[in-house]
Amino acid sequence: MSLEVYPGRPTSDEIRLDLNGVIRGAVRVALELVLEEEIREIVGAGRYARALGRKDTRNGSYLRTLVTAFGPVDLTVPRSRENGSAGAVLGRYGRRSEEIDDAITSAYVHGVSTRNMEKVTQALMGESVSRSTVSRITKALDERVEALRKAPIEAPIVYLYLDATFLDARWARTVENVSALVAYGVGEDGKRCLLGITIGPQESEESWADLLQQLVDRGLHGVRLVISDAHAGLARAVRRFLPEARHQRCVVHLERNVLAKVPHRLSGRVGRELSRIFDAESPKIAKQRLDHFVAGLGRQVPEAVEVLVNGFIAATQFFLFPKAHWRRIRSSNGLERLHGEIKRRIRSVGAFPDRASALRLITAVAIEVTSVWAARQYLDMSEEVKAELAKVA
Repeated sequence: MSLEVYPGRPTSDEIRLDLNGVIRGAVRVALELVLEEEIREIVGAGRYARALGRKDTRNGSYLRTLVTAFGPVDLTVPRSRENGSAGAVLGRYGRRSEEIDDAITSAYVHGVSTRNMEKVTQALMGESVSRSTVSRITKALDERVEALRKAPIEAPIVYLYLDATFLDARWARTVENVSALVAYGVGEDGKRCLLGITIGPQESEESWADLLQQLVDRGLHGVRLVISDAHAGLARAVRRFLPEARHQRCVVHLERNVLAKVPHRLSGRVGRELSRIFDAESPKIAKQRLDHFVAGLGRQVPEAVEVLVNGFIAATQFFLFPKAHWRRIRSSNGLERLHGEIKRRIRSVGAFPDRASALRLITAVAIEVTSVWAARQYLDMSEEVKAELAKVA
């Protein structure tokens, strides 16, 4: 009796295919057991059973293919004569498991274009999903956009952060650079929340007014401080809609503007001086350090000094608020990081076909990126800190 010698070790692809086959078989068996239990409930009796309480009779079965993360699974779905088939567990018209729809949506949010999704689904489950199917799935993102746009703002927002990022989108048959305006806030519980996103033709007073109008209409109230850059149109829109709120000029933006007026050989020294000014223990010490800089190193860079002096008061409003909050309310860095994530994920898209698609994807990315905010404390809102905050005029 001769022994058959295996020609070699199985490859990783062979192992993966074999495992996928085993798992698909297990999925099929499990689902068909559930379908059998479901048809039993519909009929009121088991297969071939003669029961007095029978509600219906069986009427054969049909094959149905369900696409799963492990590939397509062919299922035998039993039917009844009067009450249809046992397909509730699968969904009446579903042809893919929810995990596949979630994976397609996630891939789209992470920057995979619709036309390239075929490769993703091929890798995920061994077969392609049509572009029309992908489009139908990603339309669920529209619901997220609409939900964010209409969600009521019930709790007071103490700190409001505003910033813009820019992207290319087709508009009136040409590709234009448009602005994505983003707002998020920190409430009395010390947690951040995404408030709104709009796409404007440019970063202008009208565009910012449109976003702020939406927020106010949805119930925005209680704002004590708005943190943003020094965009003149933004500042005017804030004064119009939130006249009682103070306006903090982002320290990081101001420092960048100052350093833009400094020769490279002095940028390191000037940068350290700027950090010392805004890291001061009090507004009085910050002013003393500013005067020291102006009288010393600043004499070599008069243009930079002019930018710094003109922006100093607007950039030091944070000193009026609780010290525990200073570092996080003096800049819009939280939005800068969000913008960076948006840029990274939309890089593969290039120019959007229209502004609506740009808004859809940016909102989906923002919702995903900010989904962890609800579980994280951003600012200390202890009773002691709240008492300090209440004293701010």
